[in-house]
Amino acid sequence: MSLSRKSSYGMGSGDAYKSNEISTVSQGKLIVMLYEGAIRFLNIALDHINNPKKYDVVNTNIVKAQEIISELMVSLNLDEGGKVANDLLALYVYFKKRLLEANMEKDGRIIREILKHLTELKKAWEEIEKTEPSAQATLQKSSGISIQG
Repeated sequence: MSLSRKSSYGMGSGDAYKSNEISTVSQGKLIVMLYEGAIRFLNIALDHINNPKKYDVVNTNIVKAQEIISELMVSLNLDEGGKVANDLLALYVYFKKRLLEANMEKDGRIIREILKHLTELKKAWEEIEKTEPSAQATLQKSSGISIQG
């Protein structure tokens, strides 16, 4: 998964629209979108966790959430982000470890735990976007996320 803008050649109209949407949003909004995706995938996994016939769906969606968390991890600028970036990295490592456990054990309690944390982080980023007009400039300067092609 890459946050870089992809060429719209060969994409369906929905894919091209999504690519354009991603390439034009602020860095903070892009992070919120990643959280939303991870939350969506974990909710799908949770919906099927009690049905052994749907364990493939559970696995696929937990793995997708883990991939998003990996993307959040590599987007951190540990050199300039200081304690906040290091704390987020520690959280993301913890989330990935717990999701691995949830996937192996098919444990909905663990998924709910991670969903709670991701939801709180998403809300925090939404607040940053709303309350700080300079948030986009700050994020572009200090964030490792690049949406440039």
